[in-house]
Amino acid sequence: MNKILFIFSCLICLSSGVQASEPAEFAIAIHGGAGTIEKSKMTPEKERAYRTKLQEAIDAGYTVLEKGGASLDAVVAAINILEESPLFNAGKGAVYTYEGAHELDASIMDGRDRQAGAVAGVKRVANPINLARMVMEDSPFVMLAGEGAEAFARSRGVPMVDNKRFDTEQRRQQLERAKEKLDKENKQDKDYRAAVDSLPVPFRMGTVGAVALDKQGNLAAGTSTGGMTAKRYGRIGDSPVIGAGTFADNRSCAVSATGHGEYFIRYNVAADICTRVAYQSKSVAQAADEVINEVLLPVGGTGGVIVLDAKGNIALTFNTKGMYRASRVAGQPAQVAIFGKD
Repeated sequence: MNKILFIFSCLICLSSGVQASEPAEFAIAIHGGAGTIEKSKMTPEKERAYRTKLQEAIDAGYTVLEKGGASLDAVVAAINILEESPLFNAGKGAVYTYEGAHELDASIMDGRDRQAGAVAGVKRVANPINLARMVMEDSPFVMLAGEGAEAFARSRGVPMVDNKRFDTEQRRQQLERAKEKLDKENKQDKDYRAAVDSLPVPFRMGTVGAVALDKQGNLAAGTSTGGMTAKRYGRIGDSPVIGAGTFADNRSCAVSATGHGEYFIRYNVAADICTRVAYQSKSVAQAADEVINEVLLPVGGTGGVIVLDAKGNIALTFNTKGMYRASRVAGQPAQVAIFGKD
C-alpha cells in the first residue's frame, strides 16, 4: 500500500527552474511556502494578490543585485517584502500558536565563508530575517532564541512591537480549525504526537525564503517563518536551523526550504542538496529532485526548496500541489508561479 501511495504521490512531484547556458552575472529566486495550493480553490483576486506580491519581492531583490549590491542584501530585501505581507506565513502573516500568540523564526547564511545567523521563537520583532543577520554580523553566536534573542535585538536598537501586530483574521480562523481538529483527535484517546500528525498539511507548513547570487560571485540564502499552526511547547522547525532549512556555500549552492520542518531537520535537507552538488557533481535540479522526491517523500516529508548555484542555475522543486515561487536571472524577465503546472 505504501509503495502504491509513493508512486501516486510522485505524479505530483514537480521541479522547475532555469538552467543557464553560460554563467549568469547574477540571479535570485524566492518562495512563499509550499503545500496544498490548488487553482480551483483560489479566487482570481487572491491569485492576483499572491502573484503581485511575489513579483514585488523578486523585483526588490533583483534591483539590489542589478546595482551591484551584495547577495545578502538582496535576500533580506526580498524577504522583507514577504514578511510585511499578511498573505504569507512569516512576519505580518505569521500563524498562531495553540495559546493564540505568534512565535517567529528566521535564519540567513553567507556563501563566502559559511557565516550564519538565526533566531527562534521571537515574539516582538517585526522582521526576524533582519535580526538573524544581526546575530550573524554583530555577535559571536549563530542562533539566539526567545527572550534572549529579543534582549540582543534591543541592545542593537531594534524596536519591539506588540505581538498583536501579527494578528490576522485568516490565521485566527486557521487556529480555530486546527484546535477543533486536535480536540477531536484527543477525544479519541490519541496521544499528542498522533493528534498533531493528523492535522492536514496546510496547518504544518508555511515559510518564505530567498537565495541570491551577486555580481561578485557570492551566494546567500535566507528563510523566515511563523512556524506551525497551533504549535506548542516552544516548537521550532527547520527554518532557523542551518543545514536543514537554510544553507549557502559558494563552492556548491544556496538553498531555502519550506515544508514539514521536522522532516527537513531529520534529513538535513538544505545541506544534503549542496553536498550532492559539491561532492557528486550533480546539477542543482538533480540534487534537489533526489532529496525532495526520493529521500523525503517516501518517508512522508512534504514541501519544497529553491536552489541556486554559482553559475546562476536555479531549481524550484516541490512534492506538493503547489509552491509560491519566483525567479529572475540577469537580463531576463521574472518568472512567477504558484501551482504545479505553472
